[in-house]
Amino acid sequence: MGCGSWTRKSYVDYATVKGMSVSSKGEISGSYSNQEMFKARTLDPALDPKNAIRECCDTEEHPNTIPVILALDVTGSMGQAAVEVAKKLNVIMTNLYEKVSDVEFLIMGIGDMAYDEYPIQASQFESDIRIAEQLDKIYFEFGGGGNSFESYTVAWYFGSRHTKLDCLNRGKKGIIITMGDERLNPYIPKTGRYCTLSEVTGDGVQGDIETKDLYKEVSEKFNIYHLDVNHGRRWWNKDEIEKSFKEYLDDEHFRKVTIDSISDEIVDIVLNETESNTESPVVAPLSSEGITW
Repeated sequence: MGCGSWTRKSYVDYATVKGMSVSSKGEISGSYSNQEMFKARTLDPALDPKNAIRECCDTEEHPNTIPVILALDVTGSMGQAAVEVAKKLNVIMTNLYEKVSDVEFLIMGIGDMAYDEYPIQASQFESDIRIAEQLDKIYFEFGGGGNSFESYTVAWYFGSRHTKLDCLNRGKKGIIITMGDERLNPYIPKTGRYCTLSEVTGDGVQGDIETKDLYKEVSEKFNIYHLDVNHGRRWWNKDEIEKSFKEYLDDEHFRKVTIDSISDEIVDIVLNETESNTESPVVAPLSSEGITW
């Protein structure tokens, strides 16, 4: 995976086949509801995380891969934010590829491990039009529950335990960008209402996964960012949301955004990481037995 490169023409052709048009700015024209943009009504097999290892490998075509996990909150209140990401995907990728040729995106859908049937969806790492194809496969379960947070750290978990990154061999880390509108979960439950973490991932899990332990582990492979999306319909106090993330992320890594500014923030994060991550030493990551729960 990860061969080929993004082009505006390939995206315009892809959008045309879908019956959509692309504006002069490079984004999808018109207004779309979430269910018009994302038509999947269950988990697509291509995004099934069970026993999956997603690889971001250096090749002759892309010798200096930059792996980026873009994790979308697919619970009930975040639908329109994901629509805007989908509409502006071509703008994001075109702006990045003008400056960085080896970016590869893994698209994730993240839900609530305690209440949702499909709390983790994860594509392959890709660098061409397949990014758009896999984004379109995301299933919006519109779930979540009454536990005051969503399971943002399942993106950390999947990145830590279910990816293979060649960039680590070059002393560089990958990037995880989560986006959502609720507080950071203090743990990932071993067992939820509809599934267990073992059933979802295929991993042997002994107990709940504490965020503080998981952050330490995933930080050996990835730099972590969160986009806190203010869309006017949030249920939780913005200060409480910020406080929960600021236990781990500073102002650079926790960013307050609007729906309109999401795409610009994604581009800024990747470009800044590319510039600043050239000499960062990386400790060899823990094996899957490094921490057990």
